[in-house]
Amino acid sequence: MKLSLIIPCYNEQDNVALFYETCEQVLSGKITDFEYIFINDGSKDATWKRLLTLRREHPESKLKLVQFSRNFGKEAAIYAGLQHAAGDYVTVIDADLQQRPEVVLQMVELLDADEDLDCIAAYQEKRRESRFMTFCKSMFYRLINKVCDIDFRSDASDFRTFRNGMAKAIVGMREYHRFSKGIFSWVGFNTEYIPYIAEERNAGKTSWSFKKLLKYACEGFLSFTTFPLRLATYLGAGTSLAAIIYLIVVVIQKLTGHIHVSGYATIVVLILLMGGIQLIILGMIGEYLARIYIEAKQRPICIEKEYLSYEE
Repeated sequence: MKLSLIIPCYNEQDNVALFYETCEQVLSGKITDFEYIFINDGSKDATWKRLLTLRREHPESKLKLVQFSRNFGKEAAIYAGLQHAAGDYVTVIDADLQQRPEVVLQMVELLDADEDLDCIAAYQEKRRESRFMTFCKSMFYRLINKVCDIDFRSDASDFRTFRNGMAKAIVGMREYHRFSKGIFSWVGFNTEYIPYIAEERNAGKTSWSFKKLLKYACEGFLSFTTFPLRLATYLGAGTSLAAIIYLIVVVIQKLTGHIHVSGYATIVVLILLMGGIQLIILGMIGEYLARIYIEAKQRPICIEKEYLSYEE
C-alpha cells in the first residue's frame, strides 16, 4: 500500500462524496495504490449514511470507515486513523476540500525524491482570518516557543504527509489529552514545510470557534510545558520578596513614629492581592492534577462503535 488518507469528519455530509470524487480524479493513475480512512467523529448530521452510500456505490475503492460512539474530537480521529493506516505514506487531510489532493500529490513526490525526508507539512501562505485571530495565534506560538523545549512552527497545520515509521511513533504516544502539533514536533523526524493556499470550504461551517481555539491553545501549553507551574513559583517568590520589603518599610515606619491608625485600605488590598495570587497558583496546580487523574484512569482515547474495511 502506497498511501493512506486519514480524513476526520464532523458534520461533513455535503463534503464526503465530492472529496472522494476529487481525490479519485487527482490521485488515480498517479499513485498506484492508496486507501481512504474516513473517521466519523460523532457527527450529528447524515455523514455516516453518506459514507455508507459511498462504500456501497464504489465497492472497487479501498475505503475504511470508522464510526465513533460519540464526538471525541479531531485529535482522537487522527489517532484512530493512524491505527488503521496501512500505507507506506500517511496523509492527514480535511474533508471540506480547503486542503486539496493536488498538494498531497506534491507531498508524495517530494518524499519519493528524498529518502532522508520523513514528513512534508503544509502551511498557509495567506490566512483568511481576522487580524485579531492572526495576532492571537502569533502570540501563542511566540510564547510557547519561548517556554517549551521543542520548536513549534507557527503557520504549520495538521495537513501533512509522513512515512509509516513516523506514524507508528505517533501511535506509540497514547496520552489522553492530545495536541497534534506538539506531538508532530516532539517525535522529531526530518520535516520539510511547503506552502499551500487554502480554498473556500465546499459546504458547511467550520466547528473551530474562538472558544475552541482558546481551549486547544491551553491544551498545548499544559501538554508540552510545565511553565505554568514554574510561573507559580516565580509569582510566589516575587510576592514573598515584596512582602519582606514591605515588612522592612513597616518596621521603619513604626520605629520613626509614622504609623497611624489609618491603613485599612492597604490591608484589604494586600489580602485581596495575596488571595488572588494563591487561587491562581492553586488553579494551575489543579489543571495538572486533573490531567494526571484522567491519565491514571487509562481510558481509551476514543471508542469505535463500528469499523468497516474493504479487506473484509
